Order: sequence, then C-alpha cells, then structure tokens
Amino acid sequence: MKYIISSFLVIFIGFSCQAQKLKLALSLIKGNTYTMVTNTTSAIKQTVNGQANNVNLTITGTTAFKVLNVDDSLYYMEVNYKNVSMKMQLPTGPLNFDSQKKDPNDVMSSMLAGIVNKPFTATLTKSGRVRSVENVENMISSVLDGYTQIQGPQKDQIKEQFIQSFGAKALKGSIELSTALFPETPVSKNDKWTINTMLESAMTAKVTTVYQLTDITPTSYAIHGDGKIESAGDGDFKQVNGMPMKYHVTGTMVADIKADKTTGWVSESKIKQSLSGTVEIKDNPKIPGGIVFPMSVVNETVSADK
Repeated sequence: MKYIISSFLVIFIGFSCQAQKLKLALSLIKGNTYTMVTNTTSAIKQTVNGQANNVNLTITGTTAFKVLNVDDSLYYMEVNYKNVSMKMQLPTGPLNFDSQKKDPNDVMSSMLAGIVNKPFTATLTKSGRVRSVENVENMISSVLDGYTQIQGPQKDQIKEQFIQSFGAKALKGSIELSTALFPETPVSKNDKWTINTMLESAMTAKVTTVYQLTDITPTSYAIHGDGKIESAGDGDFKQVNGMPMKYHVTGTMVADIKADKTTGWVSESKIKQSLSGTVEIKDNPKIPGGIVFPMSVVNETVSADK
C-alpha cells in the first residue's frame, strides 16, 4: 500500500509542477543597458501598368536601451541607435547606405550617421508594451535641418521618410513586436494568450498574435506566435515619396522567440511576415488620375541581444 501511496504522491507532484503558473514579465535593472541587434530583409513585388517593379531591402541596426528609472509598473529608458545601414536592390540598380560610412558626399549615409548616438526616451510596461516614445521626431528634425545643401520639397520628403521609418509611431510598433510578448496574467507551459499591436510607418496595420509558451529551459522561455496582419485600408492617405498612398493588404506572421529567464529581455527572435493586396495612389501631379496596383511583401527579421 505504501508504494501505491508513494506513486500517487509522485504523480500528484508531477501534475502540480506541470500546472505551476509563471508570471512572464520584464525584470530589468536600473542603470543597465540592454541591446537589440536587428536584421530585416524585405522582398517587395509590385506590378505597375503590367510592368514588374520588384525591390529587395535590407535594414540592419543596433539599438541600446538604458534603464534610467523603474517604478512598480514602468521602465523609463534612454534609447540610442548605435548603427544603422540600408541596402536596396532596385530595378535601376543597387543602393547602399551606412551610418558607419565616412563619405561626406554620401548624404543619406551621413544622415543615418546623424541619428546615431542621439538619445531619446521610451517608457515600457513590465509586460513589454511601449507606453510612449518621446523626443525622437525632434532629434530627427534637428539632424536633418543641419544639411543645408538639401532644401525645399526634397528636404521635406526626406524628413517625412525618416519619421515614417524611425519616428515615434514607427518605433512604438517595431519595439513592441520584439518586447510586447508577455500576458498580463500568469501562464503555464503550453498556455496561449493574444497580443494586439499597431504598426505605423508608410502603412498602418493591426497585428493580432496568439502566443504560446512552448518550452522552459534553465536559462530561457521559448515562445511561439501565430499572427494575422490587416492594414487599416479605410484610413487616411499618407504621403509616401511625395504621393498620397494607401495600402489594402492582409497577411500572416510567424514568430519564434527566446526570452531570458532572469530579465525577460529577448535573447533571440525570428519573425516572418507575409503580406499581399493592393496599393492605391490618389490622383496627384506625378500620377494624374491615380492608380491601383497589386503588391506582395515578405519580411524576415532576426534579432538578438548582442
């Protein structure tokens, strides 16, 4: 009988351990700096007036997050770009820009260098949501205003493109895709939860992701995500390359993430987004009468903490 009782105790303890709830959250230390090294490749396919217009884009960068202060629910962080590079393969040929390039004749690389090591601030919740991003647009404007050789509409267009890519709204969504992973309530292994994220750049889109805690190791949590992406097609037209443009696309996202068990900071992630739909350009001087054309995009992002 005692062996039967012992067996039941072992089984009971096993079930208790398996069902133990864990509070997944960021646990960062004031004064410490946490890095995010990101490489994103985008394959963009468009057919305009029957002509293929494909673009391959790679954006690589390192961002540092220094914890300035902590309270019961929020982290107040100083954020710095440490380096940024962009490579584009256009139908007309390749373009390469790099913040580390030392070439005064390469204006775009010089502008990227200008936003490096220019701090701005962000506030994150313990679950990784971005409460606010501040001062980044002022930083971008002050950097670009220093380039007096570019004036008028061209300068306004470049500033607009920088803010669409690196401004507060764009940063909020891109940071959250890497940090806003954790549920508000404790979970067990194999539990699922849903996170909604808004992405805002040239396109505004809602991402609804179902995450699952798939594994727990001595050093990390493994999290898998399956998401749906839908552009806000009924929203306002945005100025892109000096033209009023709107995206009507839907798609999917698959994410596999490892978060450090001690800090909650993402140590490794792989995210793939697949989108398809149409682009609508409103009547404008560049395209009288406007146009609608099909487009598909595949984004693959690999991130690590160093």
